[in-house]
Amino acid sequence: MARRITKKQLILDDRERHAMVRAGEAELRLIQKDIRDVLAGASPPSLSYIANVLKQAGTQVDYEDRYSDPLIPIGYAARLEGALQFHDLAAAEDALVKLDAAYRDYESVSDHAGARLVQKLALRGKQRAESLASNSRVSAQKRAEKREIANWFRIWLESPGLFFGWLEVRKQTEEFRALFPSQSPEHAPEAPNETRGV
Repeated sequence: MARRITKKQLILDDRERHAMVRAGEAELRLIQKDIRDVLAGASPPSLSYIANVLKQAGTQVDYEDRYSDPLIPIGYAARLEGALQFHDLAAAEDALVKLDAAYRDYESVSDHAGARLVQKLALRGKQRAESLASNSRVSAQKRAEKREIANWFRIWLESPGLFFGWLEVRKQTEEFRALFPSQSPEHAPEAPNETRGV
């Protein structure tokens, strides 16, 4: 029985064939074209997916769109790489706790580039959540969850200093409890220390 070749494997094979250490949009489009030729009519993977597979394999990828993670400079990568996770409400809250802590730390030492990078990550989270919330192929419950998460990112972007207080109030509302009955405020991650300035 022949082994089924996945799109991910095709990307990795192309990476090896072209000895790709670094890739920009042109290289991503080349891989996309190669895969389209191999798949003979089936839809090729998106540029974002190709970029993420290459990054995971160790290729330096210089490409950004609303679905890919922003390019994170080396000095910030250890803290921010992979921080933008929101597969459910608890993960989204945890991501915002981490992003908020990084934002406050960067602000406290006047690292404007770091603070802007955190804001860019939060904006990307909001955009991705909105995209999933409007995708009819996603279940109704997951769409509601992604709408809620998009709203969390929006509120944090508008008022990071007030966000966690707002979130605790939001989770106590009848609307939230009706939408997400399995969510228990007692199991939420601890909010950052509100006495710290923004």
